[in-house]
Amino acid sequence: MLQLAPLLLGVAIKGRLTSIDWLVIALYFGILAAVAWRVIRKGKDSAADYFLAGRNLSWWIIGASIFASNIGSEHVVGLAGAGATSGVALAHYELHAWCLLVLGWVFVPFYMRSMVFTMPEFLERRFSTRSRYVLSVVSLITFVVSKIAVGIFAGGVVFGTLFPELQLNLGGTHIDSFWIGSVLVIVLTGLYTSLGGMRAVAYNDAVQVIVLISGSALLTFYGLNKLGGWSELRHWCGSDMFNLWKPLIPAGVQGSWAPVLETDAAGQVVKQAWYFNDYFPWLGMLFCAPIIGLWYWCTDQYIVQRALGAPNETVARRGSIFAAFLKLFPVYLFIVPGLICFALARSGKIPELAAMIGPDGKAIASASQGAFPMLVQYLLPAGLRGIVVAGLLSALMGSLAGVFNACSTLFTVDLYQKWKPAATQHDLVRTGRLATIVMVAVALAWIPVIKNAQGLYTYLQAVQGYLAPPIFVVFFLGVAFKRMNSQGAFWAMVVGFAMGLFRMFVDTPVTVGLPGFQNGYPKGSFLWIVNNTYFQYFSVLITLVSAIVMVGVSYATSKPDYSKLQNLTFETKTQEDRATTRASWNWRDVLASAVVLACILGAYLYFRG
Repeated sequence: MLQLAPLLLGVAIKGRLTSIDWLVIALYFGILAAVAWRVIRKGKDSAADYFLAGRNLSWWIIGASIFASNIGSEHVVGLAGAGATSGVALAHYELHAWCLLVLGWVFVPFYMRSMVFTMPEFLERRFSTRSRYVLSVVSLITFVVSKIAVGIFAGGVVFGTLFPELQLNLGGTHIDSFWIGSVLVIVLTGLYTSLGGMRAVAYNDAVQVIVLISGSALLTFYGLNKLGGWSELRHWCGSDMFNLWKPLIPAGVQGSWAPVLETDAAGQVVKQAWYFNDYFPWLGMLFCAPIIGLWYWCTDQYIVQRALGAPNETVARRGSIFAAFLKLFPVYLFIVPGLICFALARSGKIPELAAMIGPDGKAIASASQGAFPMLVQYLLPAGLRGIVVAGLLSALMGSLAGVFNACSTLFTVDLYQKWKPAATQHDLVRTGRLATIVMVAVALAWIPVIKNAQGLYTYLQAVQGYLAPPIFVVFFLGVAFKRMNSQGAFWAMVVGFAMGLFRMFVDTPVTVGLPGFQNGYPKGSFLWIVNNTYFQYFSVLITLVSAIVMVGVSYATSKPDYSKLQNLTFETKTQEDRATTRASWNWRDVLASAVVLACILGAYLYFRG
């Protein structure tokens, strides 16, 4: 029997949603439904409209959609959880807003002139068809094991924390709120994504951003007020949690994965789980984090597809700059609330949070995943709580919608259209919808796998750190140097992806705790060394090897036909296109970019411990 009575009656028990909150949530989703319906009715039965919103998005819609696609609930939940356990260390990734400026100023001119639908399609024009196939397949795999998996986990965490009473018993089978929430989010998201395509995703993202930023700002304000101000936050957290630059190897930390013993009430060990270390040393952040950032913001279909929906280069660039400005907010709206939650728990000002603090006075990783929704529960008044919950649930749907849309675009344009070159526009749209439905089924199948995941945000960064380097290398060297050829690009991706997948296969048995791997690999063995090499350092190694392979193979084989590379590299741009690019921006674009860079520099100077 579904135990919804306490929620539907809006019983005003502390930490639960009241009838006012439910009214706000219903109103908010009513607005989203109206926006989606209006957009779906305006849509045309064409590939350009379904996958790129007819290439007619305005700059503020593009910027808001890029930001909303990035800041799904896996970021809200994961960043707050990381803030509670490791302080502002992950702010490095959020301060990579400058990577969006690289997208706008460096890559947008190439993408807009080529009029491509996908990143693999651009890679085919620059190199070869097989490079396109490799990137398409790897991108789809990456979306499944990182973005979809983490999005599902975040949805389950939010529902499990906010709606613990939500239970379902079917034939003796108990289904908890994690399962119920995950299934609801996946099915509802898949529904409007498959019907409305990119246009529905982008416009709903724009509405979501307004609510998410305003709601999170209110949470930060109420948290600081409850705690007693910023000085109290620094007092309870300590200077180390306000330091972006962590030591290379802190005391007691070895490798990437660390065993954590779980004990019963009598102190007996009942389970040894393996958790991802989240100390984020400065060397890895200095060299590895920008690699992941530049890959993600400049070459990932999930993000760049929004810019491809612009009518011209000017709009696409301004959308990227606006997204860079919005990207500055997460440090203060998602990471800082995690710090606030930790400080409130340590200070005892919210007794219900005490369970997240371990005997050593530090935050427990598994309990800290719910830092953001716990603050919503115990801190915000009725009405405001509903606004933040609405934004949080919408973020769940927004991030997954972006993944579903990107996956359907990759499959339809890069694979199906290549197999069926005579396919009509109607066939492409229908295939895109079917591909979305398949991704929904895959996401549902992932729930049992991801349900027991720990270290949400660090898991995401690890997977991306293993798979992103060869893509980063191929795109950046390919655009920078005309001498790089298809052979070099292909083998750089093959070798790089092989190294990344090998590391994932080595880590997985230990992480999951398969029989025989509960204590890891034999100390000193080759697999032990691989498993215990910090993931950021391994990512840098993959980058270096991929670059060496690409340059070496390119120069060992014949030169590409430069006449076919016109406007696909810096060295083959024509004077006409250089003039067109120069005419597409003015001093306002430069000033806006400078403001973003100044804000980033200010944050780095402040968060020094």
